Amino acid sequence: MAAFSTAWANPAQKGIILDGCAGPGGWSEGIRQYLGLQDVGLEWDEAACKTRVAASHLTIRVDVSAFVLTPLVGKVWGLLFSPPCTKFSAAGKGFGNRVMKLLAEGIQRMMRGEDCRQELRDRIYPQALKEQEEANKAREEGNRWTQDRVEAAALQDAFLTVLVLEPARYLYALLTGDSTGGTPLEWAALEQVPSVLPLWQVYAIELRRFGWHVWTGTLNAADYGVPQTRKRAVLIASAVRKVGPPAATHGQQVTGDEGLFEDPRQPWVTMAQALGLNERDVVNTRGDRKTPGGNNFPVDAPSWALTEKARSWILHTNRDQRPDGSRQTTDPHTAPAPALTGKSGGQWVLKHNARANATVRSFEWINTRPATTVCATNRIAPPGHRDRSPKGESQFASPDTVRITVPEASILQSFSVDYPWRGTRTKQFEQVGNAVPPLLAAHTVSTASGVPIRREWQVAA
Repeated sequence: MAAFSTAWANPAQKGIILDGCAGPGGWSEGIRQYLGLQDVGLEWDEAACKTRVAASHLTIRVDVSAFVLTPLVGKVWGLLFSPPCTKFSAAGKGFGNRVMKLLAEGIQRMMRGEDCRQELRDRIYPQALKEQEEANKAREEGNRWTQDRVEAAALQDAFLTVLVLEPARYLYALLTGDSTGGTPLEWAALEQVPSVLPLWQVYAIELRRFGWHVWTGTLNAADYGVPQTRKRAVLIASAVRKVGPPAATHGQQVTGDEGLFEDPRQPWVTMAQALGLNERDVVNTRGDRKTPGGNNFPVDAPSWALTEKARSWILHTNRDQRPDGSRQTTDPHTAPAPALTGKSGGQWVLKHNARANATVRSFEWINTRPATTVCATNRIAPPGHRDRSPKGESQFASPDTVRITVPEASILQSFSVDYPWRGTRTKQFEQVGNAVPPLLAAHTVSTASGVPIRREWQVAA
């Protein structure tokens, strides 16, 4: 427990900031760089823990559902939580969304001191098993899972889904367990995929019973300088101040001074600006396959939210020409990159307009420049050949294609270009994709805690 007696860098920090499901350090990096605050992260994933330690973030490797809170009661000033999103996202088949009523009931009971987690796992398991068995039947005969594997997957679905109740366990313990007059819990911030917003609204109702001020809603990371249109359901709560959504620093439609008032926001940061791409390039996400939302987006806008499906993205220069001969109609001048997920690594191919002989900056060079100037390296392989270039450098499949690297993905998530990701390449991309964008984290915590964003707290990238 010695780490908890750290002298905080910012005198405004009154106690521990506890970060449940801390991941590789999205919350941690944001509040350290822009607020001068430090958290203690709870995380189970080995690679994420190694990343956090390499980035000098205080870390306890533990299953958050088994973490004993008693020693910390009366010492925690702020609580952060980003429960796993896999069971609520489209990529994870949205299982959690189909048991939302049970989860809402569980949150209410947990916030009243009734630990009903195992009961809910038991109630959710039959539906999880049914869905896993149906999915298994749909597999080709030679690829079907054993019944033991199906049951194990259903158990994992139930366990991961119920983790969304953990913030309630922590909040109740920290709000009601201190009789020593120690540090009171003053604020909390929760983050998840947009479909979880109804559960955050249940949390809001319960926190208001304790006299807290609460705001819930959906925030777009692009509105806070992240070069990516990553939308997240957010809860911001405080025991001591009124709260609302953090003021946006960037906007899609930014007006000049021709009106009565000048718009204080800056334009969205585009993917091209963040990665040093040709502004005429376009990312194709699904090849010739037709999807309701379209297959193409321009890089002279923020990226779409990167998901694990981003492994198939290809950047090309035929912005006005689609594979079926139709034309790109989306306005390319008003939007950031899509949201990052674990599958972007190694399979998101950026395709350029025959730039084999172009002057392209290397990471050794751009480390002396702002992160927004990052470009691909100049390693070129013969057409159709996958270049086995060193880690940290872009890989080319032909003279006019380039694969996204971990440092580039890091930038799109608003981490520094040299953030020390650990684990295999796949695990590194998974961490980048699952992390809270540090810029979004900073603005959210600033609103919750009342600690202003101050540029002097920024650390060198």
